[in-house]
Amino acid sequence: MKKNLLFVFCLMAGALLVSCGSTQTAAEKAEKMLKIKEKVETPDFTFNATDASPMRFRSIHLTSSYDLKVSKDTVQAYLPYFGRAYVAPMDPSEGGIKFTSTDFEYSVVEGKRRGTWKVTIKTHDTGRGMSLYLDVWDNGSAQLVVSDPDRQNISFHGDIAVPGVK
Repeated sequence: MKKNLLFVFCLMAGALLVSCGSTQTAAEKAEKMLKIKEKVETPDFTFNATDASPMRFRSIHLTSSYDLKVSKDTVQAYLPYFGRAYVAPMDPSEGGIKFTSTDFEYSVVEGKRRGTWKVTIKTHDTGRGMSLYLDVWDNGSAQLVVSDPDRQNISFHGDIAVPGVK
């Protein structure tokens, strides 16, 4: 009886320690929110995609590394594409959403809720006018919608990489 009681007590104490160690303090959350806000407004961030949601299809979990890198002078996309294309690329290796743009419009506004931002990127040098709409939340999660005139829209879910912050 004592062994069972001791085992249950140790199990509960271990679970409590694990759950306490994985939560962020309010100060850590505030630091992360400020870093994300700074990176989005600068612009200097990387969006790492974890899931893709093509129109009229189910969500697809991405097992490879796909991202969108944004800096003051360059937007670089390396993302997959699933869905209907209205114009096929001449070169099959040009599939997906792969481009580097140095001529683009970048705007960011605060969302309706505190701790959210809406980023709009419109490219002018990718051969066709692509628009990227990124919703960013204060915890680092984000949703990207890519609008391409030659394809159906596709959205990606993922997070904003902030070096040095959990």
